[in-house]
Amino acid sequence: MNDMHATADDQALLDKFLKDNQLFYGPDPEIMGDHDIGPRSADEERLLSGPVDPHLINLVRGRILAALDEGNTMIEQMGAAPGAKWGDIVASIFTASGDLSMIAPHGVVGFAACVHYPIKFIIKYWTDEPTVGVRDGDGFIHNDSRYGGIHSTDQSCIMPVFWQGRLVCWVSCTIHEGETGGCEPGGMPPSAESRYDEGLKMSPFRVVENFELRRDLVTFLQNMVRDPKLQLEDMKVKLHTCLRLRERVLAVLEEFGEDALTVSLRQHIEDVQEEVRRRIEELPDGTTRVLTFPDSTLRENALLKFSLAVTVKGDTMTLDFRGSSPEFMNRAINTNQASLKTMLLTSYLQNVWPDLPQTMAVFGPVKMLFDEKSLVNGSFETPQPMSLIPLFKAMTIPVIPMTKLSYSLPHRYTAVVAPQYDQPGTFIYGGLTQNGENVGNFCADINGNGQGGRSHRDGEHSISPPFAANCDIGEMEVIEEELPIVRLGAFTLAKDRVGFGKYRGGLGYEMIASVRDTGMWGFMTGCTGSLFTPSQPLFGGYGPPVYPLCKIRGVNIFEQLATNPGRIKFDILDLMNGQTVEGGRYSTHPMAMTFELCQQGEVYMMCQGTGSGYGDVLLRDPAGVIKDIQEDLISHETARDIFKIVFDSKTLIVDEAATRAAREAERRSRLQRGKPFDEFVAEFVTPEPPEHLPYYGSWDDPKVIYGTSNGKRIKMPSDDIQSMFMPNPKDVRIAELEAEVAALKAAQRRG
Repeated sequence: MNDMHATADDQALLDKFLKDNQLFYGPDPEIMGDHDIGPRSADEERLLSGPVDPHLINLVRGRILAALDEGNTMIEQMGAAPGAKWGDIVASIFTASGDLSMIAPHGVVGFAACVHYPIKFIIKYWTDEPTVGVRDGDGFIHNDSRYGGIHSTDQSCIMPVFWQGRLVCWVSCTIHEGETGGCEPGGMPPSAESRYDEGLKMSPFRVVENFELRRDLVTFLQNMVRDPKLQLEDMKVKLHTCLRLRERVLAVLEEFGEDALTVSLRQHIEDVQEEVRRRIEELPDGTTRVLTFPDSTLRENALLKFSLAVTVKGDTMTLDFRGSSPEFMNRAINTNQASLKTMLLTSYLQNVWPDLPQTMAVFGPVKMLFDEKSLVNGSFETPQPMSLIPLFKAMTIPVIPMTKLSYSLPHRYTAVVAPQYDQPGTFIYGGLTQNGENVGNFCADINGNGQGGRSHRDGEHSISPPFAANCDIGEMEVIEEELPIVRLGAFTLAKDRVGFGKYRGGLGYEMIASVRDTGMWGFMTGCTGSLFTPSQPLFGGYGPPVYPLCKIRGVNIFEQLATNPGRIKFDILDLMNGQTVEGGRYSTHPMAMTFELCQQGEVYMMCQGTGSGYGDVLLRDPAGVIKDIQEDLISHETARDIFKIVFDSKTLIVDEAATRAAREAERRSRLQRGKPFDEFVAEFVTPEPPEHLPYYGSWDDPKVIYGTSNGKRIKMPSDDIQSMFMPNPKDVRIAELEAEVAALKAAQRRG
């Protein structure tokens, strides 16, 4: 058809043909790139243009929040997944147009903040689609982060709520389910080399009709995963939570009317957005920058740059992530910008403005900039099941620039706190339980990260994950009843592994696990932070140390415990240094391990990390140092070497004069060790990343990106980033062994 001569009817016919014959309804870039609330609907405009009763709004808001709280309680009480039991859940309500209005007072903010993406997809594509539609009694399921989400382990049930034939709002319930049928059990396969290794990738589709689950679709989903019981049970839990939320919303409508609900949901998010603009305007104009480095792709060691510049101008804030690492075509650690935004929201609502209502409207005044095909803005085809690696950075690293911007304000909205430990330190598992059930999931140890030091006191130990302030770490008795995992050491604070400072970070705990009563079981992990400190400190403090994964293989620990239980102390340092388990093969590794089978009685050990330190260690009150010694948090050596205090080893009485002298001597020593900035830069800074360094991201110019693909260093313009392709570690190892064999043969011939 010649467009120059096409009539309006011709164009309309062509548009209809293209709409009716769309090949694939992939993620909509317009939806996925928009984190702001939409414009008011005609009803919202009519109602909010006139007088609004604030007391009525407050009453309706209270009823809705109580319903959401009830929904979270239902999930925790009935859920089958470990994530449901320990609080990795959320219940939420959205406006009729799909904007997140409120979530439960506790739960994972990010789980709710990402659901508006699939709701808006449903509204745009399925409402008028004759084979789908949106009707009263429908429910939709979704888990693919590319359509809005964090990663594929998080499954959402989404339900429209109708009143007198009109769609008035949406409700949702999300649980970290774990098992997804991926190439490794547990839903977060670090060995995924394509998105087709992830298992379930559910774009939003209807699975509930007439308020009941469609059993044919449930069976289809059960058939795709290792744990069909879990899939069925938690689909029921999510549905009935949504039904309870719907019931409570209908009660509000009965009592107060549709107008009251519509005004309350919309006014809530508009008030938040107005307050955020006011708070941004309080900040000084300018830019602060921070960068950090995940140190692994989970298959090989690498420095992956995560770059953030925060700029404030008037009542607008810009978060600029350009210059970050390129994406990886065959590694699981990519994320997309929609996922990243939900975790950034978590950071702001926990660490910067925790008094604000929890809604995506917080980010309305915030602009975000990304490079295409970067680690934090991955393309559709990249695997993303371990998106947690960059996302955990997004939950913690904004603390640093936001603290610098807000530090001088006469009023701050929370205590200044250094970043939490930001790694998902836990064991992911899979296999046959002692009860003969096939399972795959993760341990709730991930929910006990150490808090950073605060501007007025030490951080709390093992307080919560950075993604939710109210999650729990679970009960060992419940876990051991359901699983063959035996905790030989659990929740013991890791002595000396501290983020030092004027106020130290809260400590993490050790995890020492074995397995018994099964012939088929395995573990994997998904952490970085074994080579490069994972969380940055504030104002002169120390970051947390790096942590290895430790193993004792080729033994049955239970047999040795049966004969001499008192000989073995379940402490990682004692086990690894003393080697008290006889006949074992001791090894340490980075905390990134793809799935491996283990034998009964073999020992796996890792450590949940500490939060970062706040302030100079030489400013720490010696009494606080002594208290840490008394509580067995640090050693005498640490007190002397790091904090420079002088004390009696037996009485722990501090020699104050000697301590002042030791600290003053250390300050003088620092001056002697230091160099003028220009001199330091001349010696330390190189024009490009060293050739031996597996470095990914910008160096000195954010418009120039470095990477290594297929073994070759690549230098790219930021507006034309090439996806990185990594060789299979097994192939690399085979080549190394073949070269070693060839060298030995050559030496033998020469001999």
